[in-house]
Amino acid sequence: MRIVHVSDCYAPRTGGIETQVAALAGRQAGAGDDVRVVTATPGHDAVFAGEDIVDGLPVSRLAAHLPFELPVHPRTVHEVGRVLDRDRPDVVHVHAGVVSPFAWGAVRAATRRGLPTLVTVHSIWGPLARPAFAGSDVLVRWTRWGARLSAVSDVAAERIAASVPRAGRVLVVPNGIEPSDWQVAPVDAGPGELRVVTVMRMAPRKRTMPLVRILAAAANALPPHVRLTATLVGDGPERAGAQRWVHERGLDDAILFAGRLDRPGILDVFAHADVYVQPSVRESFGLAALEARTAGLPVVARVQTGTGQFVRDGIEGLLAADDGGLARALVRLGEDRALRERIAAHNRVTVPEQAWPHVLEIVADAYREAGAVR
Repeated sequence: MRIVHVSDCYAPRTGGIETQVAALAGRQAGAGDDVRVVTATPGHDAVFAGEDIVDGLPVSRLAAHLPFELPVHPRTVHEVGRVLDRDRPDVVHVHAGVVSPFAWGAVRAATRRGLPTLVTVHSIWGPLARPAFAGSDVLVRWTRWGARLSAVSDVAAERIAASVPRAGRVLVVPNGIEPSDWQVAPVDAGPGELRVVTVMRMAPRKRTMPLVRILAAAANALPPHVRLTATLVGDGPERAGAQRWVHERGLDDAILFAGRLDRPGILDVFAHADVYVQPSVRESFGLAALEARTAGLPVVARVQTGTGQFVRDGIEGLLAADDGGLARALVRLGEDRALRERIAAHNRVTVPEQAWPHVLEIVADAYREAGAVR
């Protein structure tokens, strides 16, 4: 099958969507499909715009000379259409966030040509996005022309369906994971420790400041014989303020900011941790939480997120309705070592449904629903 993936951003930029597009495209190519990625992200100096190769995959870069190398193009429909006319793919798989002008322009280019088109929304549509799409017939028109809408979790799909009810059923096409990449040999710290970890971009949407307050509240509520320590992996604009808040309260020994780590570094942190916490609310999926759950860590997260796709309350972790509930969940796992060990044992031996072989089947079914024939 000839597949074209379209994503606003792609390597050398890194992020959740880019990582998933690369992994999906790579696995499809490994299975024998003819796969190309089209992006508005410039490559390294040698290939700002034009044809590129990344990890063995052909990449068409349609980058424009704009401030901050923004992933947009003033002639998206024309330029993407030119690639589609040249390659004539069997299916176009467009990956979009909330604000994805390049991706949405690519949908228009594909549907104008009658090409089977799957649109996967990787974000949760919040209060600002929903009225904008609800007041527009664009998505409805595209679905009538052959585009199928999908999202990475039930929660995200429900938001889209509520915003554009006339667009038809929204499919769920989850992110994928290779379980063997995230297996660790756990290192026990003893009964008097609760070692918490998170992996996140330290930006407002990920809620870094609420996280350090949650950790402080849980540490204060734990009994004296249980000591909470936390390792925060990642970087971003809120890191300095969060570190300052922690320092001012004398919590430097309890809350460590580890910065960005590669996968071996994250695996080492997971091996020395007892619990993973995800404080974000607008989380369409939560790939880092899935990685932690696959490594065996109980996951503590908000119930409103797509993380509930692979974390059931009391089975793979604990889900909470608010930040106070997150703090109480951490306290519960700190006090109840048996519960913590039971969840960890289940996570270590239970392969998540989002393992790549199953996800590739779901994607293939979605392509068929979009009109592609294998």
